[in-house]
Amino acid sequence: MRTLLYLTDLSYKARGRKYYEEDLYITSKLQVHFNVLIGNPRQAISYIDCADLIVFRNTGPVLNYLNYFQEFLKTIDESKITTFNSFDGKADIKGKQYLLELYELGFPVIPTIEDLSKIEALGHPKKYIIKIKNGADSIGMELLNKDELAQIDPRGKLIQPFLDFEYEVSFFYLNDTFQYALYAPDKTKRWELAPYEPTPSDLSFAGQFIEWNAIERGITRVDACRLADNSLLLLELEDLNPYLSIDLLPEDKRSLFMENLIRELKSLAP
Repeated sequence: MRTLLYLTDLSYKARGRKYYEEDLYITSKLQVHFNVLIGNPRQAISYIDCADLIVFRNTGPVLNYLNYFQEFLKTIDESKITTFNSFDGKADIKGKQYLLELYELGFPVIPTIEDLSKIEALGHPKKYIIKIKNGADSIGMELLNKDELAQIDPRGKLIQPFLDFEYEVSFFYLNDTFQYALYAPDKTKRWELAPYEPTPSDLSFAGQFIEWNAIERGITRVDACRLADNSLLLLELEDLNPYLSIDLLPEDKRSLFMENLIRELKSLAP
C-alpha cells in the first residue's frame, strides 16, 4: 500500500467552513486505499521523504507562511515527488494578478484594474472592492467609495467595482473534468451553499477558465457571480487548495466524487 502525505491545517478557523471536518471525511475514505499521513503545511518538508504522493488540501492562506511555502515548492521540485494539486497553475497559486490578465484578454471576469488612471473602465459603481494581489480568504480586502479610493496607495492591489449580482455559484473540476456545482441562494451568506445543476452555457463559461489555466492535475474551483441579465462573471479561479464543501452534496454525488478522486490518486501512486 502506497503512502500518501495529506497536508492540511486542521486548526485553521475559516469563516463559514470547517476544514477539519472536510479533511477528516476525505482521509477516512483515502485510508482504505493508502497509508495516510496527515501533516501540517508548515512542517511538510520534514516528511516529504516518507511519502509516495503529496496531497495539498485545506492548508489556509499561504500568505501566512509564505517563506516556508516557497522553500516547500523548491524542495518538491528538487525531490521530483508528485503532488496533487500540481503547482503549475496560473491562477490563485500565483496571487490575484491573473484577474487583471484575464480582464485584459477579454475573458468574462469582473472588470479589474491596478492603475487609478483607468478607473473609468469600471463604470460608476457606488463602491469599489480593493484586493491585495497576494491575498487570500478576504485578507486585506476593502470596500471603498470613489473619494476614499482616491486616497489609497494602489501598489500591490487590484481594484474592481462592487457589483449587485443575483448569487454566487462555484463549479468544481477534477483535472479538466466537471464534477459538481454549488451556489449561494442568499448572496449575503457566501458559504451557505446548495447543490446547483449547471446548464450547458454555465459549463462552457467555467470550462474556458479550466482550459486557460491548463493545470496538469488537481482540483480547481471556478467561482462566478450571476448578474441580473443572467450572464456570469468570474470572481476567482482557485487552483491551489479549494475548499470542496462536499458535505453539502447528496450522498450519490459525494460518493461519485470520492470514487473519481481515489481513482486519480491511485493512478499517480500506483
